[in-house]
Amino acid sequence: MKLLFISKLDRSARAVSTITKYVQVGRPLGHEVAVFGEQASDGLPVPYSLDVKAFDFAVFIVYAASDFPDLPYLAQLIDGMPKERRVIIDCTGRYNDTIRIEHDFNHLEKLDGHQGWEWTEGFQAVSDKILQPTLHPLRSDVRPFLFHAWDPAAVARPYSSPNEAAEAWSNATRDAKPYGIVYVGNNWQRWSQIAPFLEAIEPLAERLGPACLVGWDWDQRPAWAIEHGLRGCDTDPDLLKRLGVETSWAIPYNEVVEFAGRGRFCPIFHRPLFNHLGLVTNRTFEAFCADTIPVLMLQDDLIEEIYGPDARPLAPSGDVAVRLEDMMRGPAMYWDAVLKTREHLARHHSYEQRFQELLAILKS
Repeated sequence: MKLLFISKLDRSARAVSTITKYVQVGRPLGHEVAVFGEQASDGLPVPYSLDVKAFDFAVFIVYAASDFPDLPYLAQLIDGMPKERRVIIDCTGRYNDTIRIEHDFNHLEKLDGHQGWEWTEGFQAVSDKILQPTLHPLRSDVRPFLFHAWDPAAVARPYSSPNEAAEAWSNATRDAKPYGIVYVGNNWQRWSQIAPFLEAIEPLAERLGPACLVGWDWDQRPAWAIEHGLRGCDTDPDLLKRLGVETSWAIPYNEVVEFAGRGRFCPIFHRPLFNHLGLVTNRTFEAFCADTIPVLMLQDDLIEEIYGPDARPLAPSGDVAVRLEDMMRGPAMYWDAVLKTREHLARHHSYEQRFQELLAILKS
Protein backbone atom coordinates (compact mmCIF):
# COMPACT_ATOMS: atom_id res chain seq x y z
CA MET A 1 0.00 0.00 0.00
CA LYS A 2 1.16 3.54 -0.76
CA LEU A 3 0.51 6.26 1.84
CA LEU A 4 0.94 9.98 1.31
CA PHE A 5 1.47 11.92 4.55
CA ILE A 6 0.53 15.61 4.60
CA SER A 7 2.10 17.74 7.32
CA LYS A 8 4.54 20.60 7.81
CA LEU A 9 7.88 19.09 8.75
CA ASP A 10 10.10 20.85 11.26
CA ARG A 11 13.36 19.24 12.37
CA SER A 12 12.77 20.35 15.97
CA ALA A 13 9.02 20.07 16.47
CA ARG A 14 5.76 18.27 15.79
CA ALA A 15 5.73 14.82 14.20
CA VAL A 16 8.94 14.77 12.19
CA SER A 17 10.46 11.96 14.27
CA THR A 18 7.32 9.84 14.04
CA ILE A 19 6.89 10.38 10.31
CA THR A 20 10.47 9.31 9.57
CA LYS A 21 9.83 6.11 11.54
CA TYR A 22 6.75 5.30 9.45
CA VAL A 23 8.85 5.73 6.31
CA GLN A 24 11.50 3.37 7.69
CA VAL A 25 9.06 0.76 8.98
CA GLY A 26 6.89 0.75 5.87
CA ARG A 27 9.58 -0.42 3.49
CA PRO A 28 10.34 -3.86 5.00
CA LEU A 29 6.59 -4.39 5.48
CA GLY A 30 6.12 -3.92 1.73
CA HIS A 31 4.53 -0.46 1.89
CA GLU A 32 5.56 2.96 0.66
CA VAL A 33 5.27 6.19 2.63
CA ALA A 34 6.01 9.63 1.20
CA VAL A 35 5.40 13.21 2.29
CA PHE A 36 3.33 15.53 0.13
CA GLY A 37 5.41 18.31 -1.36
CA GLU A 38 8.24 19.13 -3.70
CA GLN A 39 11.50 17.32 -3.07
CA ALA A 40 13.19 19.25 -0.29
CA SER A 41 16.86 19.81 0.47
CA ASP A 42 16.28 19.64 4.24
CA GLY A 43 18.25 16.43 4.72
CA LEU A 44 15.28 14.54 6.19
CA PRO A 45 15.24 10.81 5.32
CA VAL A 46 11.81 10.94 3.70
CA PRO A 47 10.74 10.89 0.04
CA TYR A 48 8.48 13.67 -1.24
CA SER A 49 5.84 13.54 -3.94
CA LEU A 50 3.19 15.73 -5.56
CA ASP A 51 1.72 12.83 -7.55
CA VAL A 52 -1.41 12.39 -5.42
CA LYS A 53 -3.04 9.85 -7.72
CA ALA A 54 -0.07 7.50 -7.37
CA PHE A 55 -1.02 6.82 -3.73
CA ASP A 56 -3.77 4.76 -2.14
CA PHE A 57 -4.49 7.00 0.86
CA ALA A 58 -3.78 10.56 1.98
CA VAL A 59 -3.04 10.92 5.70
CA PHE A 60 -3.24 14.48 7.08
CA ILE A 61 -1.21 14.86 10.28
CA VAL A 62 -2.50 18.04 11.87
CA TYR A 63 -1.10 20.12 14.73
CA ALA A 64 -1.86 23.59 13.41
CA ALA A 65 -3.55 25.23 10.44
CA SER A 66 -0.22 25.39 8.63
CA ASP A 67 -0.21 21.58 8.35
CA PHE A 68 -2.85 21.94 5.63
CA PRO A 69 -1.14 22.97 2.37
CA ASP A 70 -1.91 26.30 0.79
CA LEU A 71 -3.74 26.57 -2.52
CA PRO A 72 -3.35 25.28 -5.15
CA TYR A 73 -1.77 22.28 -3.39
CA LEU A 74 -4.75 21.64 -1.12
CA ALA A 75 -7.06 21.65 -4.13
CA GLN A 76 -4.69 19.20 -5.83
CA LEU A 77 -5.03 16.85 -2.86
CA ILE A 78 -8.80 17.17 -2.63
CA ASP A 79 -9.27 16.67 -6.36
CA GLY A 80 -6.73 13.87 -6.66
CA MET A 81 -7.77 11.72 -3.68
CA PRO A 82 -11.41 10.72 -3.01
CA LYS A 83 -12.72 11.72 0.40
CA GLU A 84 -13.17 8.11 1.51
CA ARG A 85 -9.42 7.63 1.04
CA ARG A 86 -8.44 10.69 3.08
CA VAL A 87 -7.88 10.50 6.85
CA ILE A 88 -6.93 13.10 9.46
CA ILE A 89 -4.79 12.44 12.53
CA ASP A 90 -5.67 15.27 14.90
CA CYS A 91 -2.61 15.49 17.14
CA THR A 92 -3.72 18.39 19.37
CA GLY A 93 -7.45 17.86 19.91
CA ARG A 94 -8.61 20.53 17.44
CA TYR A 95 -11.64 18.42 16.51
CA ASN A 96 -13.47 19.07 19.79
CA ASP A 97 -15.56 21.81 21.31
CA THR A 98 -13.43 24.66 22.65
CA ILE A 99 -11.53 23.50 25.74
CA ARG A 100 -9.47 25.58 28.19
CA ILE A 101 -7.37 23.93 30.90
CA GLU A 102 -5.27 26.37 32.94
CA HIS A 103 -3.76 28.58 30.21
CA ASP A 104 -3.92 25.78 27.64
CA PHE A 105 -6.49 25.55 24.85
CA ASN A 106 -7.33 23.78 21.63
CA HIS A 107 -8.76 26.85 19.85
CA LEU A 108 -7.61 30.44 20.02
CA GLU A 109 -8.72 32.75 17.26
CA LYS A 110 -6.16 35.49 17.90
CA LEU A 111 -3.30 33.01 17.53
CA ASP A 112 -4.24 31.10 14.38
CA GLY A 113 -7.24 33.07 13.11
CA HIS A 114 -9.67 30.14 13.20
CA GLN A 115 -12.69 29.73 15.46
CA GLY A 116 -13.71 26.39 16.93
CA TRP A 117 -16.51 25.73 14.46
CA GLU A 118 -14.08 26.30 11.56
CA TRP A 119 -11.88 23.47 12.79
CA THR A 120 -14.86 21.12 13.02
CA GLU A 121 -16.27 21.98 9.61
CA GLY A 122 -12.83 22.03 8.02
CA PHE A 123 -11.99 18.55 9.28
CA GLN A 124 -15.36 17.19 8.15
CA ALA A 125 -14.88 18.69 4.70
CA VAL A 126 -11.54 16.96 4.27
CA SER A 127 -12.30 13.50 5.67
CA ASP A 128 -14.90 11.21 7.18
CA LYS A 129 -12.22 9.45 9.23
CA ILE A 130 -10.74 11.51 12.04
CA LEU A 131 -8.28 9.94 14.46
CA GLN A 132 -6.75 11.29 17.66
CA PRO A 133 -3.70 9.91 19.56
CA THR A 134 -5.71 9.07 22.67
CA LEU A 135 -7.37 5.91 23.91
CA HIS A 136 -10.47 7.86 24.95
CA PRO A 137 -11.68 10.43 22.39
CA LEU A 138 -14.40 12.78 23.61
CA ARG A 139 -16.36 12.71 20.35
CA SER A 140 -18.15 9.60 19.16
CA ASP A 141 -17.09 10.24 15.55
CA VAL A 142 -13.36 10.13 16.43
CA ARG A 143 -11.40 6.89 16.38
CA PRO A 144 -8.54 6.27 18.83
CA PHE A 145 -5.15 5.84 17.21
CA LEU A 146 -2.02 6.58 19.23
CA PHE A 147 0.07 7.35 16.08
CA HIS A 148 3.36 7.76 17.98
CA ALA A 149 5.17 4.59 19.01
CA TRP A 150 8.27 2.92 20.41
CA ASP A 151 11.40 2.00 18.45
CA PRO A 152 13.61 -0.55 20.28
CA ALA A 153 16.33 -0.03 17.67
CA ALA A 154 16.68 3.57 18.88
CA VAL A 155 17.62 2.55 22.46
CA ALA A 156 20.94 4.20 23.22
CA ARG A 157 22.20 1.46 25.58
CA PRO A 158 20.21 -1.79 25.63
CA TYR A 159 21.27 -3.09 29.04
CA SER A 160 20.89 -6.80 29.73
CA SER A 161 20.03 -6.42 33.42
CA PRO A 162 18.97 -3.79 35.97
CA ASN A 163 22.27 -4.23 37.84
CA GLU A 164 24.31 -3.57 34.71
CA ALA A 165 22.24 -0.46 33.99
CA ALA A 166 22.40 0.80 37.57
CA GLU A 167 26.17 0.33 37.74
CA ALA A 168 26.75 2.20 34.47
CA TRP A 169 24.34 4.95 35.50
CA SER A 170 25.83 5.36 38.99
CA ASN A 171 29.43 5.39 37.77
CA ALA A 172 28.89 7.77 34.88
CA THR A 173 31.22 10.75 35.10
CA ARG A 174 30.10 14.36 35.03
CA ASP A 175 31.55 14.54 31.51
CA ALA A 176 29.26 11.72 30.39
CA LYS A 177 26.26 12.97 32.37
CA PRO A 178 26.76 16.67 33.05
CA TYR A 179 23.12 17.17 34.11
CA GLY A 180 20.92 15.79 36.82
CA ILE A 181 17.79 16.64 34.83
CA VAL A 182 17.33 17.03 31.09
CA TYR A 183 14.00 18.04 29.62
CA VAL A 184 13.73 18.20 25.82
CA GLY A 185 10.67 20.04 24.60
CA ASN A 186 9.70 23.49 23.40
CA ASN A 187 8.29 26.06 25.80
CA TRP A 188 4.59 25.81 25.05
CA GLN A 189 2.03 25.15 27.82
CA ARG A 190 4.47 23.35 30.14
CA TRP A 191 5.74 25.97 32.56
CA SER A 192 2.93 25.33 35.08
CA GLN A 193 4.36 21.82 35.54
CA ILE A 194 8.07 22.38 35.03
CA ALA A 195 8.41 25.31 37.46
CA PRO A 196 7.07 23.43 40.53
CA PHE A 197 9.11 20.37 39.52
CA LEU A 198 12.33 22.39 39.47
CA GLU A 199 11.49 24.10 42.76
CA ALA A 200 10.71 20.76 44.39
CA ILE A 201 14.10 19.27 43.54
CA GLU A 202 16.11 22.35 44.55
CA PRO A 203 17.28 20.69 47.83
CA LEU A 204 18.96 17.98 45.72
CA ALA A 205 20.87 20.40 43.49
CA GLU A 206 24.33 19.67 44.89
CA ARG A 207 24.00 15.89 44.63
CA LEU A 208 21.91 15.86 41.49
CA GLY A 209 23.74 18.35 39.32
CA PRO A 210 22.24 21.11 37.17
CA ALA A 211 19.05 20.88 35.14
CA CYS A 212 18.86 21.69 31.43
CA LEU A 213 15.78 22.73 29.44
CA VAL A 214 16.20 22.20 25.70
CA GLY A 215 13.83 23.85 23.25
CA TRP A 216 12.47 27.14 22.02
CA ASP A 217 11.99 30.11 24.32
CA TRP A 218 12.96 28.77 27.75
CA ASP A 219 15.29 31.71 28.41
CA GLN A 220 12.61 34.38 28.04
CA ARG A 221 8.99 34.85 27.05
CA PRO A 222 8.85 35.46 23.27
CA ALA A 223 7.66 38.79 21.87
CA TRP A 224 4.76 37.21 19.95
CA ALA A 225 3.34 35.72 23.18
CA ILE A 226 3.56 39.11 24.88
CA GLU A 227 1.91 40.78 21.88
CA HIS A 228 -1.05 38.36 21.94
CA GLY A 229 -1.28 38.19 25.73
CA LEU A 230 -0.70 34.43 25.76
CA ARG A 231 0.37 32.72 28.97
CA GLY A 232 1.38 29.48 27.27
CA CYS A 233 5.04 30.50 26.93
CA ASP A 234 5.63 31.58 30.53
CA THR A 235 9.08 31.38 32.02
CA ASP A 236 10.97 32.98 34.90
CA PRO A 237 14.61 33.83 34.11
CA ASP A 238 15.26 34.85 37.73
CA LEU A 239 14.00 31.49 39.01
CA LEU A 240 16.06 29.59 36.44
CA LYS A 241 19.16 31.57 37.40
CA ARG A 242 18.57 30.94 41.11
CA LEU A 243 18.16 27.21 40.54
CA GLY A 244 21.14 27.04 38.20
CA VAL A 245 19.04 25.77 35.29
CA GLU A 246 20.70 25.89 31.88
CA THR A 247 18.66 26.55 28.76
CA SER A 248 19.49 25.52 25.24
CA TRP A 249 17.81 26.21 21.91
CA ALA A 250 15.84 23.49 20.13
CA ILE A 251 17.81 20.55 18.74
CA PRO A 252 17.04 18.36 15.70
CA TYR A 253 14.77 15.36 16.22
CA ASN A 254 17.60 12.86 15.63
CA GLU A 255 19.67 14.29 18.51
CA VAL A 256 16.96 14.06 21.18
CA VAL A 257 17.72 10.57 22.49
CA GLU A 258 21.45 11.22 22.81
CA PHE A 259 20.96 14.59 24.52
CA ALA A 260 18.36 13.24 26.96
CA GLY A 261 20.93 10.64 27.98
CA ARG A 262 23.24 13.39 29.23
CA GLY A 263 21.00 13.69 32.27
CA ARG A 264 20.51 11.18 35.06
CA PHE A 265 16.78 11.78 34.90
CA CYS A 266 14.44 12.81 32.13
CA PRO A 267 10.94 13.92 33.23
CA ILE A 268 8.01 13.33 30.90
CA PHE A 269 5.37 16.05 30.99
CA HIS A 270 2.21 16.40 28.92
CA ARG A 271 0.70 19.84 28.57
CA PRO A 272 -2.57 20.40 30.52
CA LEU A 273 -4.82 20.03 27.46
CA PHE A 274 -3.14 16.74 26.59
CA ASN A 275 -3.59 15.46 30.13
CA HIS A 276 -7.29 16.31 29.90
CA LEU A 277 -7.72 14.54 26.55
CA GLY A 278 -5.27 11.69 27.23
CA LEU A 279 -3.22 12.62 24.16
CA VAL A 280 0.22 11.06 23.74
CA THR A 281 3.23 12.57 21.97
CA ASN A 282 6.45 11.31 20.45
CA ARG A 283 8.20 12.05 23.75
CA THR A 284 5.76 9.73 25.58
CA PHE A 285 7.70 6.85 24.06
CA GLU A 286 11.01 8.36 22.97
CA ALA A 287 12.27 9.13 26.48
CA PHE A 288 12.52 5.39 27.16
CA CYS A 289 15.11 5.10 24.39
CA ALA A 290 17.58 7.40 26.17
CA ASP A 291 20.25 6.30 28.63
CA THR A 292 18.43 7.90 31.54
CA ILE A 293 15.72 7.17 34.08
CA PRO A 294 12.42 8.62 32.88
CA VAL A 295 10.34 10.32 35.56
CA LEU A 296 6.67 9.99 34.71
CA MET A 297 4.94 13.24 35.65
CA LEU A 298 1.70 11.96 34.17
CA GLN A 299 -1.74 10.85 35.26
CA ASP A 300 -1.95 7.42 36.87
CA ASP A 301 -4.50 6.01 34.44
CA LEU A 302 -2.40 7.00 31.40
CA ILE A 303 0.71 5.44 32.95
CA GLU A 304 -1.14 2.18 33.51
CA GLU A 305 -2.69 2.11 30.02
CA ILE A 306 0.42 3.06 28.04
CA TYR A 307 3.39 1.84 30.05
CA GLY A 308 1.89 -1.01 32.06
CA PRO A 309 2.05 -1.76 35.81
CA ASP A 310 5.84 -2.17 35.92
CA ALA A 311 6.28 1.56 35.25
CA ARG A 312 4.63 2.63 38.52
CA PRO A 313 7.90 3.17 40.46
CA LEU A 314 8.90 5.77 37.85
CA ALA A 315 5.93 7.97 38.80
CA PRO A 316 6.58 10.02 41.94
CA SER A 317 3.63 9.89 44.30
CA GLY A 318 3.81 12.99 46.45
CA ASP A 319 7.26 14.45 47.03
CA VAL A 320 9.32 14.39 43.83
CA ALA A 321 12.57 15.12 45.66
CA VAL A 322 12.07 12.14 47.97
CA ARG A 323 11.53 9.83 45.01
CA LEU A 324 14.59 11.10 43.11
CA GLU A 325 16.69 10.74 46.24
CA ASP A 326 15.55 7.13 46.57
CA MET A 327 16.36 6.54 42.91
CA MET A 328 19.89 7.78 43.48
CA ARG A 329 20.33 5.58 46.57
CA GLY A 330 18.99 2.41 44.96
CA PRO A 331 18.88 2.77 41.17
CA ALA A 332 18.68 -0.96 40.37
CA MET A 333 15.00 -1.18 41.36
CA TYR A 334 14.15 1.74 39.11
CA TRP A 335 16.22 0.49 36.22
CA ASP A 336 14.31 -2.77 36.58
CA ALA A 337 11.15 -0.71 36.03
CA VAL A 338 12.72 0.98 32.98
CA LEU A 339 13.79 -2.29 31.35
CA LYS A 340 10.45 -3.99 32.00
CA THR A 341 8.63 -0.98 30.62
CA ARG A 342 10.78 -1.12 27.50
CA GLU A 343 9.69 -4.75 27.07
CA HIS A 344 6.05 -3.71 27.49
CA LEU A 345 6.44 -0.97 24.89
CA ALA A 346 8.06 -3.43 22.47
CA ARG A 347 5.12 -5.83 22.88
CA HIS A 348 2.32 -3.30 22.66
CA HIS A 349 3.55 -0.07 21.05
CA SER A 350 6.10 -0.81 18.35
CA TYR A 351 6.05 1.14 15.09
CA GLU A 352 5.37 -2.11 13.22
CA GLN A 353 2.22 -2.63 15.29
CA ARG A 354 1.20 0.99 14.88
CA PHE A 355 1.65 0.79 11.11
CA GLN A 356 -0.61 -2.28 10.96
CA GLU A 357 -3.19 -0.51 13.12
CA LEU A 358 -3.24 2.40 10.71
CA LEU A 359 -3.63 0.08 7.72
CA ALA A 360 -6.58 -1.65 9.41
CA ILE A 361 -8.28 1.70 9.98
CA LEU A 362 -7.69 2.79 6.40
CA LYS A 363 -9.04 -0.47 4.97
CA SER A 364 -12.15 -0.30 7.15
